Amino acid sequence: MHFAIVDIETTGGHPSINRITEISIIIHNGEKVVEKFSSLINPLKPIPIYITALTGINDEMVVNAPKFHEIAPKIISLLEGKIFVAHNVNFDYSFLKHQLNEIDYVLNLKKLCTVRLSRKLIPQLPSYSLGKLCNSLNIEIHNRHRAEGDATATTILFEHLLKLDVDNHITQMIKKGSKEQQLPPHIEKEQFLNLPTLPGVYYFKDNKGKVIYVGKAVNIQKRVLTHFSGHNPSKQRQDFIKKVHYIESTSCGTELMALITEATEIKRLWPENNKALKKYEATYGLYEYVDQKGYLRLGIDKKNKNIQPFISFNNLLNALNFLNNWVETHDLCPRLSGIYKFSYNCEQNRPNCNCLKSHDEYNQLVEKAIDHLNLEKPQFMLIDKGRSAVEKSCILVENGKFYGMGYLQEDQISNIQELKDVLTPYPSNSYILSLILNHAEKYPYKVKPIY
Repeated sequence: MHFAIVDIETTGGHPSINRITEISIIIHNGEKVVEKFSSLINPLKPIPIYITALTGINDEMVVNAPKFHEIAPKIISLLEGKIFVAHNVNFDYSFLKHQLNEIDYVLNLKKLCTVRLSRKLIPQLPSYSLGKLCNSLNIEIHNRHRAEGDATATTILFEHLLKLDVDNHITQMIKKGSKEQQLPPHIEKEQFLNLPTLPGVYYFKDNKGKVIYVGKAVNIQKRVLTHFSGHNPSKQRQDFIKKVHYIESTSCGTELMALITEATEIKRLWPENNKALKKYEATYGLYEYVDQKGYLRLGIDKKNKNIQPFISFNNLLNALNFLNNWVETHDLCPRLSGIYKFSYNCEQNRPNCNCLKSHDEYNQLVEKAIDHLNLEKPQFMLIDKGRSAVEKSCILVENGKFYGMGYLQEDQISNIQELKDVLTPYPSNSYILSLILNHAEKYPYKVKPIY
């Protein structure tokens, strides 16, 4: 078994917009170093001042250095058939994979991360950065933040870890099918394996325990792994992966319950990496008010947190379409309902319009229409599978609003109050209600009346 211990220097932290400026590859046969290769690389773009301050590599040093494609054959020949080893391996691997892809070569090697291996074999150190880890182990680094210096230090570290690996962790980590190297360096394999394979919600947390992302899944463990598989070089994804230090989860009986929990938790926690559901707000509502002449008027307006509308809408078009149909169905005045401008003359254009009656008569029509709307509000239970064979899940909709959800034992409930005592109340919004109503329409056999 041969290992290619690699270190690179770059113009920045993300392969999609940056380039390699220096590379060092040390071939190790498991007992000793058998070959070395190091070279500066012309990145064909300016090296930022802060990178020069860190590495000492400037534009003048690389102007006559070989371009990446010129030394790519040598790099490929050294890497082929080897185990790719690096400190925080996905960083070096993603850069090389990205730039080799540009010359139509697909890098596909087993990987071994000395950060993860050090965490496993030397637990509870204060830091696993290369500099601090080597300092803890009395490994001297010459030319820190240069490819050859860091690769040499990583090689000494690797040899130290080889001696400590009496339980064959390295063999397990590079075994085909192992998920070890797909995980971020801060996530222990055991933490990942403890995640359930049920539907539910998972939480990614940063090094301070703050939730930075909430997601839902049909299979939590499988879905979590997809966040870290592949080598997408985008800056956003690389930044995100670096921040993930802890993963927690909550199991749910069904995917629908996971969707509802996800939406609720995003509203509660407001994680920085959740974008889509933050934007989903019911922004319009149907309201009533009495005008100066005593007529009860209806209208669509932007949502007001201090006034509860009869019904909410996600956009103005949906709201106006509903209002048009509702006014026509109940023979209400389109002018008093905000469909026509108030200057519109019903006496000339709609001689039979109900607004020409007294305000008491017209208001009775509006109140009747509102009563009818309230009667049409959905009320039902969604009964589905639970988290185990001995329970059922229940989602309750009451008076057109999502009340809450939870889990029931067989024949546990005999009336609505007992049901509410078992369920956990949740805040209702139009997004969650639409999820439930769409599910009920698709699976009518799960719908049960409220008793």
